[in-house]
Amino acid sequence: MFTREQALGLLKKYNQEVFHIRHGLTVEGVMRYFARQNEEDPDYWGLVGLLHDVDFERWPEQHCVKAPELLAEIDAPEEFVHAVCSHGYGICVDIKPESQMEKLLFASDELTGLIGAAALMRPSHSAQDMELKSLKKKFKDSRFAAGCSREVIRQGAEMLGWDLDQLLSETLEAYRATEGDVEKELAQVADGAEE
Repeated sequence: MFTREQALGLLKKYNQEVFHIRHGLTVEGVMRYFARQNEEDPDYWGLVGLLHDVDFERWPEQHCVKAPELLAEIDAPEEFVHAVCSHGYGICVDIKPESQMEKLLFASDELTGLIGAAALMRPSHSAQDMELKSLKKKFKDSRFAAGCSREVIRQGAEMLGWDLDQLLSETLEAYRATEGDVEKELAQVADGAEE
């Protein structure tokens, strides 16, 4: 299995925009959080989260179609490639999320974007002081962060057998738990780019 350093290197090779790197790191942290909740391997789940959008910045029209070719560069196993690509189910591929990990990735990917956008609107620029009712209000406002598909989020909750409040609440908690680490690592990534 490849290392996290190899995974991060692949992400940065095909993603230069800080927005995309932040999203990869955020979903990695959220997936690590969910892995611990499910008594699964946080490293493996985290790597799936880190690389889930590896192809999106350069090939948005081939999202989840180009990913297997890129993941082959680090010899990603077939089940890993399936997990990464399954988050595009019904959007850009017909690879259905099967495992709990894949369902959580599908459900939380769009939602982390919504939480991040909502956090930026807060005086603190953080999710640390965000309450569930505030997130629900942003979720209901279809004009806010319009690129974050509410339908995909709802479909993800349904896949998991969760109600929407549970998905919003648990993903917000996961986001909060990883937010500080993401910002620290982003600062290191930025410092490395300047050298």
